[in-house]
Amino acid sequence: MLTEPANAYARRLNTWDAAMIVIGGVIGAGIFRTPATVAERTSSGLPLLVLWVLGGLLTLAGVLCYAELGSRRPYAGGIYLYLREAFGMLPAFLFGWTMALINYPGSVAAVATTFADYFCRAIGLPDLWIKPSAVGAIVFIVGVNLFGIRAGALMQNIFSVLKLAAIALLVVVGLVLAHGQLGGLLAVDRTHAVSNGAFVGALLPVLFTYGGFHYLNDLAGEVRNPQRTLPRALAMGMVGVVLCYVLANVAYLAGLGHAGLAASQAPAADLMSRLFGASGARLMAVGIACSTFGYCSIAIAGGARVIQTMSADGLFFRAVGRIDPRTRAPHVALVLLGAWTVVLVLWGNFGQLVDYTTVGEWLGHAFGIGTLFWYRWKFVDEPAPYRVPLFPLLPLVFVVTVLGVIAATAIANPGDAGMSLLIIALGLPVYYGWRWWSRRRVA
Repeated sequence: MLTEPANAYARRLNTWDAAMIVIGGVIGAGIFRTPATVAERTSSGLPLLVLWVLGGLLTLAGVLCYAELGSRRPYAGGIYLYLREAFGMLPAFLFGWTMALINYPGSVAAVATTFADYFCRAIGLPDLWIKPSAVGAIVFIVGVNLFGIRAGALMQNIFSVLKLAAIALLVVVGLVLAHGQLGGLLAVDRTHAVSNGAFVGALLPVLFTYGGFHYLNDLAGEVRNPQRTLPRALAMGMVGVVLCYVLANVAYLAGLGHAGLAASQAPAADLMSRLFGASGARLMAVGIACSTFGYCSIAIAGGARVIQTMSADGLFFRAVGRIDPRTRAPHVALVLLGAWTVVLVLWGNFGQLVDYTTVGEWLGHAFGIGTLFWYRWKFVDEPAPYRVPLFPLLPLVFVVTVLGVIAATAIANPGDAGMSLLIIALGLPVYYGWRWWSRRRVA
């Protein structure tokens, strides 16, 4: 069993902080945009809501698995840590390489670009300010996190509350516009049956919108009383997310109708515009900017902990593995991750960056939860303060679903999936080259 590292992080996050990290890590820009895509691929309101509930239940299964993993190994690093112990350094390195190069900076760059887009709309700046605003947001977030996890958590709590307020406003506006017509909007359109393939295609964006629940495990080394706090915070946070997502989709259906939602390019702004006009759209732009900014804060904090843990293991420069003795923050890892994220912001647009991260993230989820079977087999007598219910059913359902998502993504976008897999494979020569260089340096 692992022991607390000598240069351990300070455990300063309580249950509320941890739950806000879960909510903030999942709710970004997706819920304000993705429902329109799901509506395009469904026939009416009822199957649309069924998809969001089903996606929430599948994600909850994964969250319960992460709760057991986090309670067994409550240290910084998350999936990287579990892979290292279960399968060895090479698989752990390939995961860390993929996360450091693709997932964390790619997703932050994509969402920071979305933040900057809505931020500029809200205050009336021209489009040429989008990339400078995204870069400024990343630099600001890194700067705050350099002061330690408490400073980052305070910022995150504020923006999580603001994004929940934005969703609550959406729900209220949708119900005001419904005028008691919601029952009709949920009627099933039997003249436009949806095939199984189309249903799966509609589930993909739902699952992607539920992604990001793993960030708390990356920060587990800074959670107080983690064996109790991690399961509670993961469950509380994810249940809150599912409720928010389902209610938001009810609001879209109530205010726009299924056809209107399917035709919308910006459903949240369109919904607000119906009641408040242009000022309503601007208000929602502020809400989306707050939501996306909060996500970037969590992803940068979590990603830096993975990079720091890898470096402390000797898989990257030792300086990157240092933790500042005063702030207990991984200063070098934070700056390095922020710098690479800025490069990606300047390199591509939102669509390119999202495609760049998809396969690596979901492969990480599949293999990460797969380690739960190893822990149950290897440490059969180890006391576990929390055990996932219905084992092995829940982890099996989640892993099979995730692999199905990856297969469907590869079929739909073979070029993007191939590029992501190629970058993962390039980690092999990097790993062996780094080990060779490290041995020569020591010799």
